[in-house]
Amino acid sequence: MKSDHELVPVHEIMDEKEVRSLFEKMNITQNNLPKIFTSDPQAKKLSAKPGQIIKVHRTDFGNEYLYYRLVVEG
Repeated sequence: MKSDHELVPVHEIMDEKEVRSLFEKMNITQNNLPKIFTSDPQAKKLSAKPGQIIKVHRTDFGNEYLYYRLVVEG
């Protein structure tokens, strides 16, 4: 979801199929991911629930990078 502010990258909740594919590809579990609290403004905007994974699209010098965050209560 696009933010109202130009400096905030696009955040989106991943579906189960995407999550399974990510975990298999990177050989990780959700516990290996950095956390994002349900109280974070972007998590609130997405109505993210604990246990969901948020994909963050960041751009740096014209290159796009994907970051993943596990939603936790807080």
